[in-house]
Amino acid sequence: MFVIAGLVLGALYGGWSARRRGGRRADIAQYATVYAIFFALIGLFVTLFLDRMLLG
Repeated sequence: MFVIAGLVLGALYGGWSARRRGGRRADIAQYATVYAIFFALIGLFVTLFLDRMLLG
């Protein structure tokens, strides 16, 4: 669940960030992809951490 949320939020944030800096379509797509991967990895680590803490 956190992975998917991170993926979506990262893509939105990356696209918004590139658009704010005046990027072209390719720049926006690249920023969205990189941020989506990064946020998804953070979501994966959060999921693993919570799983370890709750199941113990």
